[in-house]
Amino acid sequence: MGLTRQYLRYGVAAVFGLIASPKGNVAYVRLRGESGRYVAVPACEHVFLWDTRRGEKVLILQGLKQEVTSLCPSPDGLHLAVGYEDGAVRVFSLLNGEVIVTFNGHKASVTALKYDQLGGRLVSGSKDTDVIVWDIINESGLYRLKGHKDAVTQVLFLREKNLLVTSGKDTLVKWWDLDTQHCFRTLVGHRTEVWGLVLVSEEKRLITGAADSELRVWDITYLQEGKDPGEPESKKSKGSLAGAEETCSIDETLDLHEASEERLLRCSKVGSIMRDGRDRIVTLATDQTGRILACHGTDSILEVFYVLSEDEIHKKMERKMKKARKKARQQLQKEEEEPESSIELSLQEEIQRLVNIKASAKIKSFDLILSPKGELKATLLLQNNTVETYALNPSAQTPQVARVSKITIGGHRSNVRTLAFSSDNIAVLSAAAESVKIWNRQGSCNCLIWPQGVFWRHLLLMTGLFGPSLFHQIRLSVKHTRILQLDEDVLCVRYSPNQKLLAVSLLDCTVKIFHTDTLKFFLSLYGHKLPVLCMDITFDGALIATGSADRNVKIWGLDFGDCHRSLFAHNDSVMYLQFVPKSHLFFTAGKDHKIKQWDADKFQHIQTLEGHHQEVWCLAISPSGDHVVSSSHDKSLRIWERTREPLIVEEEQEMQREAEYEENVAKEEQPVVAGEVQGETGLAGKKTIETIKAAERIMEAIEMYREETAKLKEHEAICTAAGKEVPLPVNPVLQAYGNISPSSYVLEVFKKVKSSEVEESLLVLPFSYIPDLLTLFNEYIQVGTEVELFCRALLFLLRIHFGQITSNQMLVTVIENLKKTTISKVSEAQKHPPAGSVFEAGRVSQMVSQLYSVLPERKYFQQQC
Repeated sequence: MGLTRQYLRYGVAAVFGLIASPKGNVAYVRLRGESGRYVAVPACEHVFLWDTRRGEKVLILQGLKQEVTSLCPSPDGLHLAVGYEDGAVRVFSLLNGEVIVTFNGHKASVTALKYDQLGGRLVSGSKDTDVIVWDIINESGLYRLKGHKDAVTQVLFLREKNLLVTSGKDTLVKWWDLDTQHCFRTLVGHRTEVWGLVLVSEEKRLITGAADSELRVWDITYLQEGKDPGEPESKKSKGSLAGAEETCSIDETLDLHEASEERLLRCSKVGSIMRDGRDRIVTLATDQTGRILACHGTDSILEVFYVLSEDEIHKKMERKMKKARKKARQQLQKEEEEPESSIELSLQEEIQRLVNIKASAKIKSFDLILSPKGELKATLLLQNNTVETYALNPSAQTPQVARVSKITIGGHRSNVRTLAFSSDNIAVLSAAAESVKIWNRQGSCNCLIWPQGVFWRHLLLMTGLFGPSLFHQIRLSVKHTRILQLDEDVLCVRYSPNQKLLAVSLLDCTVKIFHTDTLKFFLSLYGHKLPVLCMDITFDGALIATGSADRNVKIWGLDFGDCHRSLFAHNDSVMYLQFVPKSHLFFTAGKDHKIKQWDADKFQHIQTLEGHHQEVWCLAISPSGDHVVSSSHDKSLRIWERTREPLIVEEEQEMQREAEYEENVAKEEQPVVAGEVQGETGLAGKKTIETIKAAERIMEAIEMYREETAKLKEHEAICTAAGKEVPLPVNPVLQAYGNISPSSYVLEVFKKVKSSEVEESLLVLPFSYIPDLLTLFNEYIQVGTEVELFCRALLFLLRIHFGQITSNQMLVTVIENLKKTTISKVSEAQKHPPAGSVFEAGRVSQMVSQLYSVLPERKYFQQQC
């Protein structure tokens, strides 16, 4: 039996060089009792909290693997909701940075998040076209709203009404009644995708931004407030329809003909505000007061507007009417000839342009905050890994914009294309198009160099040949001595460690090997279908490995130039390759966002380092081989450290297969809930590997409960037959829990299921386990254990298994007992709620009464009752 070679695992040690990722949005957060100083920004899979005054990172909210796509702070400033690319939503505490709750419901990346006014509910929109409302207090999903045909771009709660407004790339704006969970109105006045919307003027106006330079303004009339008691309803509806058709375009008439069905509000277009930008809206938002409106497109200009309040509009109307009367008197006309009602403010006068803020690069998102002193701060997240903060006084006659902070030192503005370790393994040098930075291994920038002209090329050559530590000790210069003329363009050059051979990759997909001293041709390596982009030679000069745009890595012998093995390395082009010093192990980096380690002697894949979210451009290995640093198009630099943990290739392959299985489970179709009408609403959660494992644990617990219950009955029969007490065999699982009863063990297992995963876990359970579960629920509720949890689970089971439960005569007694027990315990909790409980006993009691009022109407229940 041959010996198995043992490898050591590499793990991520630090992530640095990243200030903010452009995929998500920036948001002001309240931290340490201060507002307007700290901002939260997405940073790949993490969230960084920056102090804009000092330019320091103060807190990191650790993520898992998926990239952050959306941020939203809670109204009380204590929590931050974070949406991810895989559809998950996590709520973090800003006090300690820990995850409070995780919601899994979306199948694609989260595009919008918003809290309601009290912070008890959170709504999320996604690229999967669904909108989900989550209950933060109970840590569960309430319902899923279906209606959009393309990605959801914005979601907003109304403050005073239980309504929700959403926009999407399907050109629609939808109004949802959350009491009945249905869409009662759709605005179809947009010809292109709707990228943003805001509510202003005390939620009496809606402003939408689309893929043009027009900001559409809509008036909102709440019918409970706007009804005239003396006017007939039919007349009012016809009049409103006719009046609205005069101001709306042809595309909006379809929406206006639904006016007869309006019950909650009326929304009609009143005009448009033209932006300076000619491209689509990227972000449209207001500050917390709704007085400052700002937007930007795909350029570097932030356009800021000021929305007049009702008092300011009234004062401006008075001044305008005064001027009109004065002008009439000058023209010797009667004072009453021109009525006051004809004097109106234009939309541009009500929503005034303040100023345009010019950023140093393209803007990806922004956030606004208005201080009590009247100073407006705007923090901009830029495309080039920069965060800038500007301040202005909106009440000034001519507002002056001043940049108050700029966070740049922690990263490069462009992609890092060159990396090198110092000879003592401590410092890391990274070079981009605009600057060179030197870091320690913990990710702190120790030196910044701005090269210019010829010095830039010299620096790259020196760092490539000698490492950065030598650059600070001596001053070097380069002298041109010889030229090697080739027939094709050169893509990559590599010296052998003994500097006797020179390998050159050409555009014709071949690699030419030359003697360094004479520049005479030695070998030609051909076999790649696309050009070779990277290569490296082992420390002993025996092997050369080449990586190509054809996604393959080939290992060649340098004695005869024969190809030892061709390996399919990455799912996209292989961008970089380097051998570990004093070994035949090597790392490759690819455009598929992955870094892989290989054994050039056994021609096998060892492990995959996943963490980057975009193309990996280059990597460098420390002289000791203990550290690897990599750079990516996501602007992050990552250090991977060799641990003492042994790695077995077979186990690593098994882990990869399990990960693929989990990904396939997440992509599966969601099960259809029995009795649920496939319409605008649905369950909030989704099936994940966690819900499947939770259901398996519940099934195992119920099976143990059955076995132990049968053993207890057998033990009682044996004791009766023997006429004495016989020792009961001990179950090791129950003994580990402190010799608890089988029903208590099921209780412990059920309580460990996350609150946000209860419904989906129960949905996976086969019906054969439901009778036992209902019996146990009756026992738990009867003794007052976790009444809220088991009432919620009971109602869900009754809803999805209603037909089977009501047609099963064996469950008649169980249901009748549950009916009495549940109603009595809920009523008791309603009268005497437990201390610190958030149990909505009144709502649950009403739901219980409604469900159980239906049960006796079934045929089998009528026969028994």
